[in-house]
Amino acid sequence: ISRALHSMSQEPLQDEPRDSGVGFGSPSGWKKYSEYDVEVDPDQDDKSMEIKLTSFARPHMRAFHYSWTAFFIAFFIWFAIAPLLSEIRDDLRLTKEEVWTSSIVGVGGTIMIRFILGPYCDKYGARVLFAGTLCAASIPTACTGLINSATGLAILRLFIGIAGGTFVMCQYWTSRMFTKEVVGTANALVGGWGNLGGGITQLIMGSALFPLFKLFFDDDSEKAWRTVCIVPAFVAFCWGILLYYYSDDSPKGNYSELKRHGNMPEISAAASFRAGSFNFNTWLLFVQYACCFGVELTMNNAAALYFKDEFGQSTEAAAAIASIFGWMNLFARGMGGFISDVAQDSVGMKGRLWTQTIFLAMEGALVLIFAHSQTLGGAIVTMIFFSLFVQAAEGSSYAIVPYVDPPNTGSISGIVGAGGNAGAVGFGLGFRQLDYKEAFMIMGFSILGSSLLSIFIEIKGYSSLLWGKDHKGVNKETGTINPFPEQAVSA
Repeated sequence: ISRALHSMSQEPLQDEPRDSGVGFGSPSGWKKYSEYDVEVDPDQDDKSMEIKLTSFARPHMRAFHYSWTAFFIAFFIWFAIAPLLSEIRDDLRLTKEEVWTSSIVGVGGTIMIRFILGPYCDKYGARVLFAGTLCAASIPTACTGLINSATGLAILRLFIGIAGGTFVMCQYWTSRMFTKEVVGTANALVGGWGNLGGGITQLIMGSALFPLFKLFFDDDSEKAWRTVCIVPAFVAFCWGILLYYYSDDSPKGNYSELKRHGNMPEISAAASFRAGSFNFNTWLLFVQYACCFGVELTMNNAAALYFKDEFGQSTEAAAAIASIFGWMNLFARGMGGFISDVAQDSVGMKGRLWTQTIFLAMEGALVLIFAHSQTLGGAIVTMIFFSLFVQAAEGSSYAIVPYVDPPNTGSISGIVGAGGNAGAVGFGLGFRQLDYKEAFMIMGFSILGSSLLSIFIEIKGYSSLLWGKDHKGVNKETGTINPFPEQAVSA
């Protein structure tokens, strides 16, 4: 605690040259801090070579902890309304289609936000965009109590969906702070612990705060759901302010400072997006991410309703059961990234791709089993294992993203992240129009099909799933291949 408090008040060095890289790993140049709390790699722009979970020191671990906590809060407010939907449906007399329309709009609106935020991360860094997005999304969250119709619900959830865009900054920030050797684990941990907000919000909003507010209002459930969302909205706004003032864009300082000292060139957001979108690997990962994160988003909207409608659970009980899906993020996504890192160390990029393929195949198979579950106990057990592989696949997906085109990682993160929301829209339409079993069957077979796409992922300088070798001369910061050494490591 004392170290964290000391590091928060640490004054950065100004205009002092250090023995670390200009731009991406050059031998000299200005940087904000004289020393780091972690071991860094000067050849990878002073990125951390380790993850010290007990440290909150700037810049690396401060960014790590702000990244997952801010994304956790964003995810919390994004789906704070989900466990309350059955109450809103009854009070406003909405149809199933109208409820699902709001859920589809809530995740669909985030697609464009992620496309936009990706290239702007490359230009401005994650910190400013993270803080602004979190604060902006807190405002419509606080206005939940004002809705009176299906149209109002859909519009509200569209604006709350801004919060989903924070995932891009979450993944970009850790990619900017940690070396390629550990970035899979780092990205997976912050993404997984952030996604945990989707499970915690089911539990806290549906099973804790909602009953508490009902108690305040003499068992008036309508007054309870109309006021309860003010609590997470206030927390989100405050956390966005703290993040802005007490963290850094990169190991060497904020992007504005680096540009002012000539350590970082001006980056065109349009050029970054163009490079990322013209890379075929980006779109293969887009589809695969649609079939893991898109599934998680769909379950965040569907799970509580499913257990209430299919198994006759109360609002509080259904929310508690649904929260289990999100709780798996505590370790499952991190596990996926860690296994991908270990596989990379063992057999190169081929290991990451096989990890991705196996996770997706197992996920698809378990969704099909879940679709045929006849008992409450069987459905819960299957959901636990199905959730594990959903989130492990998310972790392995973003263990691959930083390799695709390193200078344009922000744009690629945004596009791939948007794939998750696109998947949620597609699956959500299925749940809107079909019964639960048919919708889950479509979901399961779609996931199985996406697992086969790993065969076509070919990243410059690295092996593919079935052929090729990793080249020793790949520059990990630029993605270019050095002419020497000529040897390649067999994958």
